[in-house]
Amino acid sequence: MADLAGTIPEKIQRGTPAYTRTSLAIFSCGFSIFAILYCTQPILPLLVLEFGVTPAQSALALSLTTISMAVAMLFASSLSEAWGRKPLMLGALISSSILTVMLAFATQWEHVLWLRALAGVALSGMPAVALAYLGEEMDKSSVAAAVGLYIGGGAVGGMTGRLLTAFLADYGSWRMAMAGIGITGLLSAIVFWKALAPSRHFTARVMSPVAMTRSLLAHLRNPGITLLAVEGFVLLGAYMALFNYIGFRLQAAPFNLSQAAAGLVFIVYPIGSVGSAQMGSFAGRYGRGRMLMATIAITMLGLAIMTPDSFIAIGIGLAIMTYGFFGAHSICSGWAPALAARDKAQASSLYLLLYYIGGGVAGSVGGIFWSTNGWNGVALFSGILFACTFGIAFVMTRIANTQ
Repeated sequence: MADLAGTIPEKIQRGTPAYTRTSLAIFSCGFSIFAILYCTQPILPLLVLEFGVTPAQSALALSLTTISMAVAMLFASSLSEAWGRKPLMLGALISSSILTVMLAFATQWEHVLWLRALAGVALSGMPAVALAYLGEEMDKSSVAAAVGLYIGGGAVGGMTGRLLTAFLADYGSWRMAMAGIGITGLLSAIVFWKALAPSRHFTARVMSPVAMTRSLLAHLRNPGITLLAVEGFVLLGAYMALFNYIGFRLQAAPFNLSQAAAGLVFIVYPIGSVGSAQMGSFAGRYGRGRMLMATIAITMLGLAIMTPDSFIAIGIGLAIMTYGFFGAHSICSGWAPALAARDKAQASSLYLLLYYIGGGVAGSVGGIFWSTNGWNGVALFSGILFACTFGIAFVMTRIANTQ
């Protein structure tokens, strides 16, 4: 978009005040998205006690959010093409934060589920649009660093949101925890609103559902993209099932940990950021397919190590598993647009759609295994899913020929 003088505004470059402000805004955005998204994960055992639901039903407080966000992302990206990037992102952050504050006052289980599902719809306006904004407004040499800050903000937000929820729930109540997370989101929205400059290189487009549907069907006819989407479904499903019920395990015998102590398992998340960066680099050197299989093998090793009833074994196993999982997700995230001849952003959205739906579905189904066979049942369920991801990675390597 040209300015009033008819010239095209310069893009934001690293080292400038504009870059600092934009990075602060995007970091706070990523932080709040994932803090709100995963804030109910540490308190699932408390929801079982509060509302008299089963562990599998309690997981719906997280699953419905991820599933509704995944589905809504397909439409949010199109809405941003017509409405603009910043207004949609700001609206998403404010509305999801308000819905999280409202969760603190929910008195019926149905209200909890509706509020979490609506929060997922609201959150969809962020991941679908943030990367598009950076790609449009940032200088090419500065985009990678800015995207890294966004992803880093997500990792820190996911960890901090879980830890903050666990500690507030332990020393206050889960309702206090939800209110705290929601207020934190509103504060982040203020930072985002003040720091992020309006788009200067955005051109509004007319929404075309027909064109979007045709592009989506074309992606589904690509066997590599279809397999990658299925890979995302199973990958997050296996991982989410484990993290949804590790709190149940640690708060039961023989550990009998408090809510806050059990929540400390989430400090392993920064290790995932290391795995994501390293494996993304290795994939470019040794091939995506080969490294994807290697990361899944690492993840399965971590699962095996954390099976015995030992604090040390659980800690080491979780760290190894998290390293491998985020490495695999990083490889898949980069593979999705590479497999698409056109409409690469939609190919990424398709992968994320199945990725989050898989986390929601398997995250709830894992509760059935917990109720019937305890942690061994959950570990077996996730182990089978991880084995499936390894098989899919092997087939993808053969089909895509990208070793």
